[in-house]
Amino acid sequence: LSGGEQQRLSLAMALVGRPQVAFLDEPTAGVDVRGRQVIRQLVRELADGGCAVVLCTHELDEAEKVADRVVIVDRGKVVATGTLDELRSGTSGEVRFSAIPELDVDALGQHLGADVTEVGPGEYVVAGGGHDAHLAAKLTGWLANHDVALGDLRAGRQRLEDVFLLLTADEAEPDVRRAMAPKRRGRRGRRS
Repeated sequence: LSGGEQQRLSLAMALVGRPQVAFLDEPTAGVDVRGRQVIRQLVRELADGGCAVVLCTHELDEAEKVADRVVIVDRGKVVATGTLDELRSGTSGEVRFSAIPELDVDALGQHLGADVTEVGPGEYVVAGGGHDAHLAAKLTGWLANHDVALGDLRAGRQRLEDVFLLLTADEAEPDVRRAMAPKRRGRRGRRS
């Protein structure tokens, strides 16, 4: 069997008993595009049918397509939990783009009147500069004037991958982690 066929067979074997809870570890790994669609549909049908599906994956775009709730784990610790909308809620007034690594973020930030942060090699976030469309227009103008090629530009809602990178960066601010951390509930009493 091919890798994708083995993956589908493993999934079928795990679900044949109609479990109440299903733990699926990288269910779309090694599966072709059509197979991924079938698996996503199956996961959605399981969840809609009352099965609690725990999807463990590094494929964050896959998780965005099927997850009702997301838990982000970094180095064995839960750093955030919530719905996709809750995790992506801090996106107002942000523009994300990719360009050359080590861009002069101070000069760009001064031009935009916003904070510019390099969140990964050649990956940047611009925040606090006003309306997304105006910020994007000023940004592209500055990049063009400085002969910097724009690789990607996203305004508005963050992707789950953006949230993950923000929360798991080594230099992630403690207040960012604290704001996104799971809420602690009151202590549960012991039963005798």
